[in-house]
Amino acid sequence: MVKAIEIIKVYGTTWCGDSRRARQFFEENKIEYTWIDIDRDQDAGKYVESVNNGYRSVPTILFPDGSLLVEPSLFQLKSKMGIS
Repeated sequence: MVKAIEIIKVYGTTWCGDSRRARQFFEENKIEYTWIDIDRDQDAGKYVESVNNGYRSVPTILFPDGSLLVEPSLFQLKSKMGIS
């Protein structure tokens, strides 16, 4: 079971275009989130691997309801956040 969180957590890397795009989406839409660079945080990297069958797939986004989006498109992010 996923532990309840209060804020969106974006696990990514600085060099990944999809990670940058997800951060930009949250910033442009003024949605609060926590950025976690898995290249700098080993535990975060292990978490990402644990929820992605051993792969370091980024961005991996954890929502307060416990759901995850992995490498989401802008459409998927908008849909999840209720933005049209």
